[in-house]
Amino acid sequence: MDDVPTFIMLSTLGPDGAARVVDQPERIREVKQEVEAMGVKVISQYATLGQYDFINIIEAPDEKAMARVAMKLASRGTLKTLTLTAIPVEDFITALKDQ
Repeated sequence: MDDVPTFIMLSTLGPDGAARVVDQPERIREVKQEVEAMGVKVISQYATLGQYDFINIIEAPDEKAMARVAMKLASRGTLKTLTLTAIPVEDFITALKDQ
């Protein structure tokens, strides 16, 4: 099984967050550095069209660390997030067989 928990964070910018990104696109990279300083690793980031503005794939030591990151980002008031636990399919199949 995978040793490091992986999470998918979907985010939607609020009006202030969107204005800041338009004015300072490099802010996206700065936020990545700030997030990684909180003890997680951003594996990949995607800007998307549709309901969510960004998708981030993040590795964190555990759910508590990921919750801390999500709450700190949300407390800024510039975006809303939805965080999902990502389980590799092979690990999921193995877990089902181990029942």
